[in-house]
Amino acid sequence: MDNQLTGEIKNRLDLAKKIVIVSHVRPDGDAIGSLLGLGLALRDTGKSVQMILADGVPFSFKYLEGSDLIKKEPEGEHDTFITVDCADFKRTGKIFESFGQPDINIDHHKTNEKFGKLNLIEAEEVATAAILTTHLPAWGLNITKPIAAALLTGIITDTLGFRTSNTTPAALRQAAALMETGADMPDIYMRALVKRSFPAARYWGAGLSSLQSKHNIVWGTLTMKDRKSAGYGGNDDADLINMISAIDGNKVGMIFVEQNDNHVKISWRALEAGVDVSQVAKYFQGGGHAAAAGADIPGSLDEVQKEVLKKTREILDL
Repeated sequence: MDNQLTGEIKNRLDLAKKIVIVSHVRPDGDAIGSLLGLGLALRDTGKSVQMILADGVPFSFKYLEGSDLIKKEPEGEHDTFITVDCADFKRTGKIFESFGQPDINIDHHKTNEKFGKLNLIEAEEVATAAILTTHLPAWGLNITKPIAAALLTGIITDTLGFRTSNTTPAALRQAAALMETGADMPDIYMRALVKRSFPAARYWGAGLSSLQSKHNIVWGTLTMKDRKSAGYGGNDDADLINMISAIDGNKVGMIFVEQNDNHVKISWRALEAGVDVSQVAKYFQGGGHAAAAGADIPGSLDEVQKEVLKKTREILDL
C-alpha cells in the first residue's frame, strides 16, 4: 500500500464538492458495486455526486439500493472526476472522450494504463470493490449497509463466488466484515450469480447450442439474432462465460457476442493455472487479468472470430 498516494487521494476527496464518478461500458457487478460504494459514501458526507454508466444499470443489479441514482450521462459542472474499475479510459464510453483527464483512477486490472492524475491500481486485489472496502474508512468515509451490499456485490461477482484462483483469505475476511455491516451475502450471491430471467435462460440456450472445442479452447457464440429471438434486453452474454468456464478438458474458455455497431465483444477465461489470457486481450486493445479478460473488436462476427481464435492459439501457444 502506497501511503503517500492514498493520502493524496484523501486530500483530493476532502476538497471535492461536485464529483462525477464513472465506470466502464457494459458494466459488471464490480463496476456497479464500486461505483455505488464510492458514490454513496461520498454522498453521505454531503457532497454533490453524479454516478454515471454510459450503458445504464443491468436489470439484475437494479435491486441494489442507490442504483436508481445512476445516470447515463453527466449534467452541469464538476470539480472532481473519478473512474473506478476501468483498465483504460476508452471504456468509460464516447461521452467522456472530451471530458478531460480523470483526477482519480481506482482499479485492480494489471493492464491498467494509469490514465489518471492519481492512480490507485492494486492488481493483487480480487476486485475494485475490495480496494474500496480497504480504503474508504481510511479516507474518512463510512461503510453503511447499502454501501456494504454494493461492495460485496463487486467482490462476489469478480471472484465468481470466491471460486477464482486469486481468491485470498483477505478477500474472505473483507466479505465477513461487509456481512457484519449488514450485507446479505446469500441474497447477493443468488441474485448476482445464480438467478436468471427467462429471456436470459433462452439466450443461454442459443449460446450453449453453439459450443465448439478445438486446440484446448472451448468457445460459444451469441448473435444479434439470438438476442432478439430470446427477448434478451442486454448487449452482453448474460454471464454465459461463467458456464463455459466450468467445462472441463480445455485450457481457455471464450465467448463471442455480436454487437449492433459492427463490433464483437469477446471474453476470455483461463481454465488452467499458468495461462494468462490478458496477453491476448491486450493484443486486441482490451484488458483484464491473467484469469479473465475481454475486448471489443471492430468487424463482422465471422472475421473477428477467425482472427481471435488464431491469435489466441498463437499467443498462448495452444
